[in-house]
Amino acid sequence: MLRRSVAVELEVAKELNRLLYSVEAMYLNIVREVVEYAVTNNVTNPTQLQRLFYSKYRSEYQGLHAHLIIQAIRQAAQIAKSFTMRRRRGLVSKPYPEVRSVSIRFVITTWNYEEFVKSIAPVRLSLSLLGGRREVWIKPHKRFWLYWWRVLRGEAELASTLIVKRRLNRWYAVFIFELKPREEELKSIVAFDINENTVAVGKLDIKTTVNKVAKWNKQYLTPQFYTIKTDFGRLAKRYERIRNAIIERLKPHFTLPNGKYVNIANTREYRKVVKRLREKNKKIGRVRHVANELTKTPGIIVTEELGDNPQESMINGIGKDEVRHRIKQTPFKSIEEAVEDKALEHGSKIFRVSSYRNSRVCPIHFTRLEKTDDWHTLYCPRGHYVNRDHASVMNMAWKITPEAWVKGVWWNMKLEMDWREYEGDSNPIIPQNIVQLLWLIMMNARASFEQSPAVLARGTPMNPARGANEDWARKPPRFKATPTLKGGEEASSGNR
Repeated sequence: MLRRSVAVELEVAKELNRLLYSVEAMYLNIVREVVEYAVTNNVTNPTQLQRLFYSKYRSEYQGLHAHLIIQAIRQAAQIAKSFTMRRRRGLVSKPYPEVRSVSIRFVITTWNYEEFVKSIAPVRLSLSLLGGRREVWIKPHKRFWLYWWRVLRGEAELASTLIVKRRLNRWYAVFIFELKPREEELKSIVAFDINENTVAVGKLDIKTTVNKVAKWNKQYLTPQFYTIKTDFGRLAKRYERIRNAIIERLKPHFTLPNGKYVNIANTREYRKVVKRLREKNKKIGRVRHVANELTKTPGIIVTEELGDNPQESMINGIGKDEVRHRIKQTPFKSIEEAVEDKALEHGSKIFRVSSYRNSRVCPIHFTRLEKTDDWHTLYCPRGHYVNRDHASVMNMAWKITPEAWVKGVWWNMKLEMDWREYEGDSNPIIPQNIVQLLWLIMMNARASFEQSPAVLARGTPMNPARGANEDWARKPPRFKATPTLKGGEEASSGNR
């Protein structure tokens, strides 16, 4: 199930505004006190905290609904648990977290809309505030009606929890919708590769490829190659210069008697200025733009298996701090997660393949590409030049086909197997007998969707390849490649 949150503004009168402020103040006091106790005494279990504090706050705040007290204690337990984990990693320096604002959580027993509204849409809510239930009108908008129409069609469900929060002295009700993944007819195969400043895309239309049109017009067999401009690296360099200028401007105000400086990045004045730069919002906007572009039409989306923290493996061997910073600032995982989330919503299927030498092998002849003066252009020994981004996306799409599976791990391998020809030219990564065994298995068996996903992806025995939907698939190998990046090269998601 996919979860989507939609915030709708409330029409609040003076009396209702006063009640909401009173509930928020009580709710915030409970969260702060419980958080301080939980962190000090290392008690993060919500059940234990509820046993300790429920009776106290029930008698102290008699007008507050019982379930709101329970939700406040549970929210405090989550904050305390998160703070404790960060403290263990050395990411915090304070004795306990400072809770400045909260979101009031109304469970199914503290809010509804069907009791007062006899229509099919919640245009007026009923909330349990001080002194009983109060009716609140909402201001629905286009996005809210979009998801509510899916609820009426049975494609989504409205969650039982309603979140009420205050932002800039305005009150909002946050509805949570649980969407069911769509089942659409797949129309294309899209492979994408994330680089530092661009996202390389290779798209192949399924219908025109398998249709009779391809027999007389060969242009439909040629994939479409294009790039989506993101400029994450340039954005990182720009904001690095801005932050350095802010630090230089604040240095004279934080000079110690011995002539040294305080760590400016930890000061309140620095954080106040930096939070207005909107760097995070710009990155989120570009990530969402990429996800929308790749999932416009339902299809098979192929990408690389990045792992949990791809940046750490990419910066190995890089000495320049500027290049390391750019790589760390590129949101590889955020793009992958956004595309996966959007793909499920639009009816697409996303598969992950191994990043092993995707941009170093010719996708036509399967020979090792040679370097040239241009980092983006490589030379094939068969006599032509290949763009490494185009080679990467084509090799990713090639790895999901059963006939090319052996070629994904063995160079220059022909489909008609002749082991004598390759006896002295073996791949040092995969033993020859293993590849021969796997080739025989593929030629004589067919796998099901549940048992053998069609993704040539690396992973541990407890990390399967995310389940692909082709009945001719084979189980993926599990091997790792050591990434090599030089200081002058552009960072990308795969192992170049």
